[in-house]
Amino acid sequence: MLKDTADLGLTMKTINIMQVFSFFTLLSAGLCERRHNVYKLKMDEALLIFHSELPYIVSVYYTSDYCFKCLYQPLATVGNGQSNISVVVSTHFTLTLKITPVDGNGTLCSLSQTFEEAGHYSLWMRQSGLLNDVTCSLTVDRSPNNTYLPLLAAFLILASITVFWASLPYILRCSCTQRLKNRIYRRGSQNSIELDEVNNEHSVDKRKSKSTRLKSLDTFRGFSLTVMVFVNYGGGGYWFFQHAPWNGLTVADLVMPWFVFIIGASVVLAFSSMHRKGVPLLQLLRKVTWRTIVLILIGFCFMNYSPRDGYLSWSWLRIPGVLQRLGFTYFVLALTQTFSPHREIPLREHNWWNPIQDLVLYWPEWIFIVLLETMWLCLTFLLPVPNCPTGYLGAGGIGDDGLYPNCTGGAAAYIDRWLFGDNLFWYPTCKVLYRTTEPFDPEGVLGTINSIVMGFFGMQAGKILLFFRKKTKSILVRFLIWALILGISAAILSKCTRDEGFIPVNKNLWSLSFVTCMGCMSFVLLGLMYFVVDIKEWWGGQPFIYPGMNSIFVYVGHSLLGFYFPFSWEMRFQDSHWEQLFQNIWGTALWVFIAYLLYRKKFYLKI
Repeated sequence: MLKDTADLGLTMKTINIMQVFSFFTLLSAGLCERRHNVYKLKMDEALLIFHSELPYIVSVYYTSDYCFKCLYQPLATVGNGQSNISVVVSTHFTLTLKITPVDGNGTLCSLSQTFEEAGHYSLWMRQSGLLNDVTCSLTVDRSPNNTYLPLLAAFLILASITVFWASLPYILRCSCTQRLKNRIYRRGSQNSIELDEVNNEHSVDKRKSKSTRLKSLDTFRGFSLTVMVFVNYGGGGYWFFQHAPWNGLTVADLVMPWFVFIIGASVVLAFSSMHRKGVPLLQLLRKVTWRTIVLILIGFCFMNYSPRDGYLSWSWLRIPGVLQRLGFTYFVLALTQTFSPHREIPLREHNWWNPIQDLVLYWPEWIFIVLLETMWLCLTFLLPVPNCPTGYLGAGGIGDDGLYPNCTGGAAAYIDRWLFGDNLFWYPTCKVLYRTTEPFDPEGVLGTINSIVMGFFGMQAGKILLFFRKKTKSILVRFLIWALILGISAAILSKCTRDEGFIPVNKNLWSLSFVTCMGCMSFVLLGLMYFVVDIKEWWGGQPFIYPGMNSIFVYVGHSLLGFYFPFSWEMRFQDSHWEQLFQNIWGTALWVFIAYLLYRKKFYLKI
């Protein structure tokens, strides 16, 4: 769904991944040494200069602290008395540097440092006594830039626009503005006044007869879609707006599970409405099948391939994808809702299990979901994978001390390769950081099981909204209880750590802890929006409600046209985040504006 990018902690930013690996090869050979007055630093880069006062040659190795148990990689070789060896390092994550003799026996010194953008640093290596008694110190030769200043400026501008837009109705109601309006329209004819009154009465009648569509759900969908467009367009170049290399969470990792959650809630609300209208079962099945096929075809033919990729070739065409997963997840959830034994909760009946009747009456669905999750657990932790440890959840490559270089994704990748061969995603988020060589698809088969579980959590939210709609307090309490249960489960499974948990939070694998964590967050966000938008009506959901009601159009459109003007252009200033952040916000705002125009024209693309 999103551009999968990661950082090894040492890189010159390029588009072609093979150029990145060529760059690392040069560094390893010690051939990428450059003088600091020649190379112009780019975004998220710093310059590190080595000064050696040692009487022998040393080797400098590095590893990123975000890379779990990764092997140290060669960075530079510094001769005795050399002071002009410099390398470009990434500022994304903290780096640990290790200095050893050139023969690799022992460690002379080591240090960890988070380098900052455009900073120039000097690493001094001095002998303090015995031959192998070395001290290393880091100094700042040129102060770095404030990387977060563009974000602060963008936040203040957007916040100012939001405050102005929210206060505009109150400004228009003030007495001075009203007097000005009266002077402007004083010469208006009585006919126009009567026409306005008729229009006002018509609009009031229209508001009274409008559907009971949940604005909060459309707002949540639109918010998720807006964030998705922003991070897909680059997220201003900030690493936390890109996918996590392997374990852990970033903003980009939140979007797809939110969408799946919304699909589950929408299925319950939509199908319950169709059941009340008496739509025949066969017609429902045709609608579900048609929508599933269209989603999968759009994902396969348009999202996984574009004319920029050249001639279509089966040798590299990717079979799994975002819309393919969303389509299949929708299909399973829709069938579950269609054949559900209870479509309405009899609130008038009084039983001891009334407080949890939204769970008890749907016990066949729970059995189905428990069986699905049991299948995921068994396949993930019990399926033998050739040349890999059973139950392996790591990224492989240089991670885990380099013991399992070809085991990226464990059982999940093994099943995908068995089903699809090499028609998978060859540039996963872990490829650069962990130096993996195997394909891994984040939208693979095994992860789809937990995608269905995530959608099932959304179905529970939809049932709560539907069957307790006249009890707003009960809805919010149930949302809070669900959030607490799922949040505590995620904390236990992950041990509140990134890499050391029983089941780490991992978007690539769609691990159980990831699903429970995202379920917790989804219940909280939907509950807040429901309270603010639908209950208190403090906010109408603007501007997110506009893309939320045209999600397919915006998603497909931004994916196909994102590389073209006016949504993007070739950047001239690549040494900071300013231009890229502006470009990505501009492209996102354009799609929100397009969705607003379509909303005004009452055009909604539906499948």
